[in-house]
Amino acid sequence: MSTRRSPLAMALLSLVAEAPMHAYQMQRLIRERHKDDVVNVAQRNSVYQTIDRLLRDGLIAVRETSREENRPERTVYEPTGAGRDTLREWMRTMLSARAREFPEFPAALAFMPVLPPGEVRAALEERLTSLEARLSELEADLTEGGRFLPRVFLVESEYQRAVLKAELDYVRGLVADLRAGLLDWDYRM
Repeated sequence: MSTRRSPLAMALLSLVAEAPMHAYQMQRLIRERHKDDVVNVAQRNSVYQTIDRLLRDGLIAVRETSREENRPERTVYEPTGAGRDTLREWMRTMLSARAREFPEFPAALAFMPVLPPGEVRAALEERLTSLEARLSELEADLTEGGRFLPRVFLVESEYQRAVLKAELDYVRGLVADLRAGLLDWDYRM
């Protein structure tokens, strides 16, 4: 049986390969390490569902279950041999092959004529503001992280910075074209 690959499954498998741990610790480490910028752990339930899938597929195993005084029971997981092999295979694939993904922004661009040009421009200007703020945060995180982390732990942030800069350039140009009347359409909705 081949487990469906996902960023969250890869992250959880990577963490238990680093050291056996329980679900809450995995979620906490993803957040502490700012990996929640690239792996969605906002819903605790999705972490537990992914752990269940990894368990069912034999990629992780229960190492131990314990309970401290007034705390809920905690199950500690570790990778299996198949889990370690699968993690390496996923990493090679995720690093080498471009995935077919469907982000919202290109989809919105494809259908933007459902709004009048002025509304599109205003929405894109709002996007510019949030992109600039995110880029500023990312720059600060990279500067701070660079003080104590080896670069290998920051490369996903470097990638995000490059993508953000490219998107900023593109959206700025699109807004300029809208302002100049170089991009216009007959709004009929």
